[in-house]
Amino acid sequence: MVTLRHDSVEFRFFRPEASQVHLAGDFNNWQINLPMVRDKTGYWKARVSLPAGEFKFRYCADGQWFTDFAAFGVEPGRFGLDSVVRVPQPLLRVPAATPAPQFAAA
Repeated sequence: MVTLRHDSVEFRFFRPEASQVHLAGDFNNWQINLPMVRDKTGYWKARVSLPAGEFKFRYCADGQWFTDFAAFGVEPGRFGLDSVVRVPQPLLRVPAATPAPQFAAA
């Protein structure tokens, strides 16, 4: 499961019996170097800051690769289906217009 946060992307993967889970994708050259942390409910979590764009990823739990079908979609990859996360461009915050001062004619 993937959740877009204000400043990051949260990845969650349910695998209570796993002893270790890593997140890998094209954002880290598919290296198994992003360890996830297990919570008491059996979910493994990781938060990653990613720029705007589309990224492919998978989870590696105890040496086995898994696709996240609850992500933004899946696409064929070199070794099976890759999950997809889409990070939108940040919204440009425009300050509210201030009303022009009113002058009375004399």
